[in-house]
Amino acid sequence: MRILHTSDWHIGRTFHGHATLDALRGVLEALTDQVREHDVDVVVVAGDVFDSATPAAGCYTLLSDTLRALADTGAQVVVTSGNHDSAARLGFQAGLLRDGIHVLTDPGRIAEPVTVVDADGPVHIYGIPFLEPALLRHEWAGVRSQADVLTHAMDLVRADLAERRGSDPHARSVAMAHCFAAGVEPTPHLERDIQQGGLDVVPLAAFDGVDYVALGHIHGRQQLAPHIRYAGAPLHYSFGEGDKPRGSWLIELGAEGFSGAHWLPLPVPRRLMTLRGELDDLLSDTAHAEAEAAWVSVEYTDALPQADPLRRLQQRFPHCAAVVHAPVGAQTGDARTYVQRVRAARTDQELVDAFLAHVRAGEGASDRESDVLRDVLDERTRAEALA
Repeated sequence: MRILHTSDWHIGRTFHGHATLDALRGVLEALTDQVREHDVDVVVVAGDVFDSATPAAGCYTLLSDTLRALADTGAQVVVTSGNHDSAARLGFQAGLLRDGIHVLTDPGRIAEPVTVVDADGPVHIYGIPFLEPALLRHEWAGVRSQADVLTHAMDLVRADLAERRGSDPHARSVAMAHCFAAGVEPTPHLERDIQQGGLDVVPLAAFDGVDYVALGHIHGRQQLAPHIRYAGAPLHYSFGEGDKPRGSWLIELGAEGFSGAHWLPLPVPRRLMTLRGELDDLLSDTAHAEAEAAWVSVEYTDALPQADPLRRLQQRFPHCAAVVHAPVGAQTGDARTYVQRVRAARTDQELVDAFLAHVRAGEGASDRESDVLRDVLDERTRAEALA
């Protein structure tokens, strides 16, 4: 059986204020073509289908269009909810969708798999939606963390699977979950809704007993074990993801279970590039020509802040989305705030130096500037004495 593992579509997310709906539509169309090309039997979408609990109308349209297109290939489609989704809103669509599309969002039905049969027998697919411990403590006694709720959910899966294997010892299984699993680095500033402390990391042992585990929540592909993987997001949603490939895993299940995985890359609608250098060089150097069609983040290294850098950069790089002033050699040893520096100044020269350090990201007056300041301030003092 061939299973395509994807996740974290985040339909409706913006990129530095820019809509991504059209770009994502093109990528999901390419994914659908891959499903048809590779004769995929099942597509699993492991959570964070939407980016918001209250998606706009256009987001529902894209989801419905994509699910229908996937089902038209002949594949079964199994979708679970993530921490960004509203399980209730996503689950509401389940009853409105055609045969072959399964939206699993109810923690109370984790032990009710979607079963797909091939020449080697049944494959039971268990969809585990994102589980919030605080909301499940009254139903699942003793759960306090992500590790607790995922272990409890997998215990339900294992119990149901054991019963099914009583009549068919060769039954195979897939579990879908949306969580941080052990050994994975969270994406900085991206997974904003889940704590990153030890209590929220799920050990790999929690997933024992199934043939393949399709994980979501991490935006870059990861292999935690041959049969436990993250597919990542199909679109880049931050410059921190710019070096991570986009795609999905094509999983092979043979008669004895997991037999291999192959990465299927997806097209990148627009590259992400980070440029660093002095502003004038960035605006004129031909070495940066390839960035003119990319999403661009700029760190300009001029000693002083420049006027209207974003507008000037966008004249050359129309898709420049972020600009940071990062002067070379900026002093970082003084952690005082500007107010603290001003209050600590004992002379006019120290006061001016504090101002220069503030606007230059830590670099105060140079030796020559200090000499000029001293002459000017001395002249002012003499003038005041004669007044």
